[in-house]
Amino acid sequence: MAYLPVSPEKLIAQFGPHKNYPSHEGFLGRDEPDAVVKTHCCFCGMQCGIKLLVKKNKVVGFDPWMEFPFNEGRLCPKGVQRYMQNNHPDRLLQPLQRQEGVGFTPVPWDAAMEKTVSEIKRIKAQYGNDAFAMLSGVSLTNEKSYLVGKFARVALKTANLDYNGRLCMVSAGAGNKKAFGLDRISNTFEDLERAEVILVAGANVSETFPTLTHWIWRARDYGAKLIVVDPRVIPLARTADLHLPIRPGTDSALYGAMLKYLADHDMLDHDFINNYTSGFDQALATVKDYTLEWAEEVTGIEKEKIELAAQWWGKAATSFLLHARGIEHHSKGVDNVLGCINLVLATGRIGKPYCGYGTITGQGNGQGGREHGHKCDQLPGNRDITNPEHRKYISQVWGIDEKDMPGKGLTAYELIEAIHRGEVKGLISICFNPLVSLPNNNYVREALEKLEFYMCIDFFMNETARHADIILPGSLHEEEEGTVTTAEGRVVRIRRAVSPPGEARTDTAIILELAERLGAGDKFRYNSSEDIFNELRVASKGGTADYFGITYQKIEEKMGVFWPCPTLDHPGTPRLWEDKKFATPDGKAHFNAVAYREPGEVTDDLYPVVLTTGRVVSQYLSGTQTRRIGKLVDIYPEPKLEIHPELALKYNIHQDELVRVSTRRGTDEFPANIVETIRRDTVFLPYHWPGKKSANQFTPGTLDPISKIPEFKVCACKLEPLGIKAPPSQESNAFASA
Repeated sequence: MAYLPVSPEKLIAQFGPHKNYPSHEGFLGRDEPDAVVKTHCCFCGMQCGIKLLVKKNKVVGFDPWMEFPFNEGRLCPKGVQRYMQNNHPDRLLQPLQRQEGVGFTPVPWDAAMEKTVSEIKRIKAQYGNDAFAMLSGVSLTNEKSYLVGKFARVALKTANLDYNGRLCMVSAGAGNKKAFGLDRISNTFEDLERAEVILVAGANVSETFPTLTHWIWRARDYGAKLIVVDPRVIPLARTADLHLPIRPGTDSALYGAMLKYLADHDMLDHDFINNYTSGFDQALATVKDYTLEWAEEVTGIEKEKIELAAQWWGKAATSFLLHARGIEHHSKGVDNVLGCINLVLATGRIGKPYCGYGTITGQGNGQGGREHGHKCDQLPGNRDITNPEHRKYISQVWGIDEKDMPGKGLTAYELIEAIHRGEVKGLISICFNPLVSLPNNNYVREALEKLEFYMCIDFFMNETARHADIILPGSLHEEEEGTVTTAEGRVVRIRRAVSPPGEARTDTAIILELAERLGAGDKFRYNSSEDIFNELRVASKGGTADYFGITYQKIEEKMGVFWPCPTLDHPGTPRLWEDKKFATPDGKAHFNAVAYREPGEVTDDLYPVVLTTGRVVSQYLSGTQTRRIGKLVDIYPEPKLEIHPELALKYNIHQDELVRVSTRRGTDEFPANIVETIRRDTVFLPYHWPGKKSANQFTPGTLDPISKIPEFKVCACKLEPLGIKAPPSQESNAFASA
């Protein structure tokens, strides 16, 4: 079933005006809300505009925000239900401390803070500054992302800070910086509607970014051809003009063969290549032997379909290429991204109306969160922590000596490996659930148990937090002021609708108090989120992600401002590269030579089937939020193993019967879902669940050598039918009481 964006008209038809929407305690249908707050959804990178209805300091419903320019009131199933987590009974309301043999017990804030700070100081004194690490999340606002980066370097004084964007967009970020010198989608999504050809690679748009589907459909209304590259017939592919059912892990072979075809048939923009790019000859030489026949053998796609895709792409006057985790979650994710970029550059269709390219950011602030400094190799403004000039500038902004600025640290999965080696002894995490979202999570669990001290900041007890020594109750999206940056590069305002309940505190207040207790309070004197943003503006000035000309007032007036925006009188930049001056040292866009190589793990006689992973419409990332909302759980209560009828017949697997799935890292059982919408040699598991339901107990820790993103999308498995019906799901009983 394809899940479609919910239109404002449908919402109103179902519920009537806001006073008749579903309501919670203290808000009767006949009452008017105390406040209607214009803000944004807390989930994916679309950051759809939404109005939250507030009664007695609780979010009790929503209205469509029809004036916001991207979604124009449309919402997906998650967006419609997002307000329900605010009153959830699982909400953490006070600090907790783990006591061996007892479990978690409430502890006063002062004691929790004192325990945390004393352990930080002890571990650093005993083992060195880098023995204490921090993991962050890109559901945080720009202000909090910036604050975490500064806190880790200035207060914790550690190099070992990374974030869960390491599991999402970093391959795209690395590819964009290599090719363009700047990491952002080139155009707004409105430019999609007049693109003659749209190529969507590894992006299950209809389920993971449903409101974006509208703009693709607008293009179809104008006659656009749609090409979808995916091993599954995802909902978007069901109406596509051309579906390329690629064998997982072979994306760069497809794009290399298409590049060769464009060159062989002179479907190139020679003027653009000669005047505005470099590296074309090397890129073409690398794929000189990538014939259609070779590509068919490697990718499993019929050569006629590859040829047709190349013809459509080459002949189009306007085009848009979008990709997401399907091509990025690989040990060669950067290569896959660069292969896509080579196709865009070869045809010169960038920096023009209706000609765009970019990645679709998966997390709520996946764009802004990867720009302002809570990556192990990054400083604000998307600066490089190893660059002396960048280090000098940010040190001046922060008021510290450059020699006290830590260097480049370890990435998220590398930190887990370092814990196993005994190099990292302590950890703070905020809005990151690595026990569900990192690969090979049995290995992750072992690492968590090896830590001498672990403190977690979150608003729900996630699976990783259960291994913590101290849990501090933080804030939801709607409980702090701030900004986020949408997948389009539009900086928008997150408005505080309610205050944290019980003894919970804002994330910002927690971090600022920790900085004070660690002796760095003089570097963290802020009276508001706007104060933090204004410092971020200065810190980003002159960087490739330049926010200096963006202010809260300007965002309010324009309903968002596109970066780069270098001066106060600058209007922002909705479309990049119109002047053909790229952000690289030579001012040109760079082709990159991409040679095909196999995935980190391939099938063999013992593990003959490819397992790939992804999302479903009603769940989000590690499920900490969505698995607690009853109506979303009802849509997809547990993970099922998607398998083609021919493969099911080969293994004597029947619908809804349990199948034992095994890889070199784990074994567990899942109900079979026999569908014709997947390759015959591939099975699929969604990854939003923990423990025995976890897809990431199977995935390997193989990393891309450049981006260090794990290879979630390809691992070898074997299947064993158990011949018994799967029991009913217990998920709704376990979690979803909203």
